[in-house]
Amino acid sequence: MAYNKKNLASLLKTNAYPGRGIVVGKSSDGKKAMFAYFIMGRSDNSRNRVFVKKGDAVFTEPFDASRVKDPSLIIYAPVKSVNRDVIVTNGDQTDSVEEALLKGKCFRHALMSRQFEPDAPNFTPRISAIIHLGDGDFTYEMSILKSADKEGTACNRYFYAYEPICGTGHFLHTYKHDGNPLPTFEGEPTRVKLPATVEELADEVWNSLDPDNKISLVCRSYDLESGEQKEMIFNKYVK
Repeated sequence: MAYNKKNLASLLKTNAYPGRGIVVGKSSDGKKAMFAYFIMGRSDNSRNRVFVKKGDAVFTEPFDASRVKDPSLIIYAPVKSVNRDVIVTNGDQTDSVEEALLKGKCFRHALMSRQFEPDAPNFTPRISAIIHLGDGDFTYEMSILKSADKEGTACNRYFYAYEPICGTGHFLHTYKHDGNPLPTFEGEPTRVKLPATVEELADEVWNSLDPDNKISLVCRSYDLESGEQKEMIFNKYVK
């Protein structure tokens, strides 16, 4: 296992299409839990989206409802909270995790019932994270559900549990890079450097994503002492 941390901006600037991505970790000042979630798109259907905040949740919505062709895999809630757990995913498995938590079950239990997206030939992985906020600190988990072969015959499910380290995050995304079909992410979530504030994280990610393919970004931090939340949402298209 490599203990070095990658530069998140460099990873994004050298990859035109990582797809959808989640970053979770602890701020460099050790005071905050932080996450970022971004979406990208190549087709008109995928690009026709914005992030909208509703209460403590974030939803994807069409930028232009008249242009929606298939909402099934592009309209969902990437961010929801249940008590002191924060769920971040790239699809409707957010709802599966929420339902499990409300029934006293766990993150892993919920995702064992799900698999990769049915969008052959890409079979886009389902990537998910959960932040468990505690008294003065937190832990987090991440998961990727991906096809076991190019035919989509079976699903491999991977789970990772982390104790936070100051200035360290883990980055998980759907695709290794652009391609036809799109090649699935491989390996463990990448260790990356995190800044001190959510504003710095949001600027770093948004300004490093490919300008043609980036669509929306949400970043949020939780002050571990006061509980204060700060959030940044960027949309390429503004209503």
